[in-house]
Amino acid sequence: MWNDEVIAESDDTVVIEGNHYFPKDSIKKEFFKESATNSVCPWKGTASYYSLQVNGEENKDAAWYYPDTKEGAKKIEGMVAFWKGVEVKN
Repeated sequence: MWNDEVIAESDDTVVIEGNHYFPKDSIKKEFFKESATNSVCPWKGTASYYSLQVNGEENKDAAWYYPDTKEGAKKIEGMVAFWKGVEVKN
């Protein structure tokens, strides 16, 4: 949840390093905007980001995913994780 909206929903997340990775088909695409930001994890690979746009507010680079992971992280390839105030509820 972010800004009083459910932005993704799944009972099938993968938890790595304390982050829940959601299947890409579980995100509500209308709230996600591609970002030009990238970062590199030594064992997962290069991450791409989304900014969230919900109820007239933006949360820049609040979601990330690995479109093409390194071998040790294949189970999260393409899955989406969150930070920057996004609340994940079990």
